[in-house]
Amino acid sequence: SAVREYRVTLTVKDAALPETTIFEHPLNEKCRTWLRLSHLFEQFEFHLPHDEEWHARAAMSALLDIANVLSRADIKSELLKELGRYRQSLSRMADTPGVDKDRLQLILDKLYQSSEAVRDVNGQLAHALRSHEFLNSIVQRSSIAGGSFDFDLPQYHYWLQMPHEDRSQQLDDWRREVSPVQDSVTLLLSLIRNSAEPSEERGEHGFFQRTLPSNMVAQLVRVGVPSAGGVYAEISGGKHRFSIRFMDCADWQHPTQVDRHVHFTLSTCLM
Repeated sequence: SAVREYRVTLTVKDAALPETTIFEHPLNEKCRTWLRLSHLFEQFEFHLPHDEEWHARAAMSALLDIANVLSRADIKSELLKELGRYRQSLSRMADTPGVDKDRLQLILDKLYQSSEAVRDVNGQLAHALRSHEFLNSIVQRSSIAGGSFDFDLPQYHYWLQMPHEDRSQQLDDWRREVSPVQDSVTLLLSLIRNSAEPSEERGEHGFFQRTLPSNMVAQLVRVGVPSAGGVYAEISGGKHRFSIRFMDCADWQHPTQVDRHVHFTLSTCLM
């Protein structure tokens, strides 16, 4: 049933088998933004616990990129609209026979909490990060190749030599301003990714195409390709249809579409 699709899996980690590579393609601009933010938050979380200077640089880079993505004035309203849309849609399922009401209520509670946390952010998202003089100095030099070296940014050099515990605490404090966004994006992507069960498909002569239903919001396409198959999926499309070309990895400089049938798994995430 439709309710079964919304499992309480509040994580963006993939459940695919180790021998399968998942290729994702957003079908609208909002989902594209959520995926980019999720990628940057994962980068930040990965590097934050490590004490080497290069990890601190990578965590800082991810944080500044997050602030840059959130500079778009409409992201806060789009995030609130999307959280509200999911709350309304899932609320209508409460009286459907066979629904796990406890799990459904847990999701609804998390959607409500995420909405309130984003709504409580004063002004534009990540405004304090973009206004921070020290962080701004790093941003200004980042457009120059090698521009964050010691002689360019002595204050940054000093910060990088601070004890790991102090750096991590400061990074975590800066991240706290955008943590409502992180929680909301994680929740939305979990609901999107778990909204469809993968089906077994075949690309004829390395090509596959599908038209999407007009009465649903097309969110995301997920393609699972055997990792040892020597091919990768090149996906294009939007809200009406999408296509997949399976490309040969033998020539990294000039990859070409394979001329054989390719078996793969497909999840078309609609809401």
